[in-house]
Parts: sequence; structure tokens; C-alpha cells
Amino acid sequence: MSTDSDIIRRSERAPQDFAEVFDRHAVSVEAFLRRRLGADAAEDALSETFLIAFRRRGSFDHAWESARPWLLGIASRVAARHRTTEAKHWRAVAASAGAGEHSTGGGIDEAGGRVDAAAAIRELAPRIAALSARDRETLLLHAWGGLSHDEIAQALGVPVGTVGSRLNRVRRKLAPPGSQVTRLTWIGKEIEDGRVGTRA
Repeated sequence: MSTDSDIIRRSERAPQDFAEVFDRHAVSVEAFLRRRLGADAAEDALSETFLIAFRRRGSFDHAWESARPWLLGIASRVAARHRTTEAKHWRAVAASAGAGEHSTGGGIDEAGGRVDAAAAIRELAPRIAALSARDRETLLLHAWGGLSHDEIAQALGVPVGTVGSRLNRVRRKLAPPGSQVTRLTWIGKEIEDGRVGTRA
């Protein structure tokens, strides 16, 4: 199977081949944008993301086989241009959690987890919305985009150490007063004692 890098290189001669990159990554990029902007704005943001990617395909770093970090970096910048929509979405997320409307999916066995998730959203959403744009996008690329520190660095064009510093700063800002641990289980990750990992 061709890597994304192979496809993007090929698309410079045969532009229609770039559609394969869309087919591979549109679902995950749209899911990321839906969480950032809500369903209504995500579709337009998805189109904008792939249009930008197509136009900039000549600048893709072929040292990376996967285009996913690159695409999520573009999507993150597109979302940042929709700051008003994103801020409104965060307020809606917090309000729906307060009204018990938010669900993380799953069946009855996961009901307790969904209640915990709703409580976490209610508490954390305003604080996540108040983070600097750089810190918030770093957190969300890791938590919702599923990117590693190296991939976030690629997506944002920053050193890997900067990614670690931002995530540590986010952990301190989101931690309850006096707490050493902040578990962001409602976004499928936890940040604990300065380390970020997937929830067990």
C-alpha cells in the first residue's frame, strides 16, 4: 500500500490522486473539527482544510509517511480562524453538560462514566476555552487528534520540547486548586504529574 507521502508526491504530477489522501483522513479530520467547532461549522472547515492541503501539497515534508499530523495542523489553524464559532461551541458544550444532555456514547454499563464525563465537561470546558490559543490547540491535537508529541510538533511547526512545555502548563492550569493530578477522561486522555497518556 502506498504511503500518504507517496500519494502526495504522485499528486504533484497527477492532482486527482490527492483524493486518496482525502479518503484516508477525512473522517478523523472532520471528527476533530466537529469537537472544536460543532457539527454545523465542521463541514465547511473540513472543505477548507483539504483545499489548503491540496494547494500546499508541494510543501509536505516527505520524511513523514502519514499526512495525518500535517492535516490536523491545517485543521487546527482553520478552526482557530473561527474563534467566535469555537467559543460559542465551548459555551454550548458546557451548557449541555450542565443540563445532562452530553453523552460520550456507550450503553448502560458506561452510564457512570458518562455522568463523570458530563461533570468534567461542566468543570473544564470554561477553563479550556480560557487557555491561550496555542495551549488549547496543543491539548486538543493530543487529546482529540490523537497525535504524539512528535506529531504535534510537526503539525504546529514547533520543537518537541515546546509541545511538552505547553502540555505541562495546561495540566497546571486545569488542575483543581491543590491537586497534583488532572484527568481529562472526558476527552479520552489523562494528564497526570506532567505526563500525558491514553486512559487505561
